[in-house]
Amino acid sequence: MKFKAVIFDWDGTLMDSTPRIVSCVQNAARRAGLPVPQDEAVNNIIGLSLRPALGRLFQSDDPARVEQLVDLYRDEYLYRNPTPSPLFSAALPLLTALKKQGRLLAVATGKARPGLDRVMQETQTGHYFHITRCADEARSKPHPQMLEQIIEHLQIRVDEAVMIGDTEHDMGMAAAIGMPRIGVTYGAQPAHKLEPHKPLAIIDDLQDLMAVL
Repeated sequence: MKFKAVIFDWDGTLMDSTPRIVSCVQNAARRAGLPVPQDEAVNNIIGLSLRPALGRLFQSDDPARVEQLVDLYRDEYLYRNPTPSPLFSAALPLLTALKKQGRLLAVATGKARPGLDRVMQETQTGHYFHITRCADEARSKPHPQMLEQIIEHLQIRVDEAVMIGDTEHDMGMAAAIGMPRIGVTYGAQPAHKLEPHKPLAIIDDLQDLMAVL
């Protein structure tokens, strides 16, 4: 077993939530009276913590404006937006197989803790993971603090874990501490965004991950 631990991003890696995130950001912009960003622009900030992500996307360092956008986005995501965000079809079989192998599973996500806890409860996936880290518990990706906390908790070396993610922020976070990484292209960003961070592999379908691990 090459890697003792497999660390997953959540949105766009295990959960097919990218379309919903994009729609919610665009609706928040409309409600705030701001220009509506294109899909690709929103995809490029997925994975970052929410406040820095929205500040970067809308080029605003005004705390009041950013907080307004955060509130509108959360209102859209939690209460208004009907866009479905199911787990990818291969997610549960993959998690089950990895757990049977005795792998240590973890999540490092740009979601805040209440958001991750809610979707894990909805999908009944919390029992798969030994530890999860969220954007309100560590510095935003691509800073590697989430990964540092995870490997410290699991008491493993950095080279005994692998990070799986769909954005340059996931790849950059792992690269910053020399952690092996695998990119996926079925989420928010295409392969050319992931390649500069020299992942071990880039896969186009989650069901292909087991063969790489």
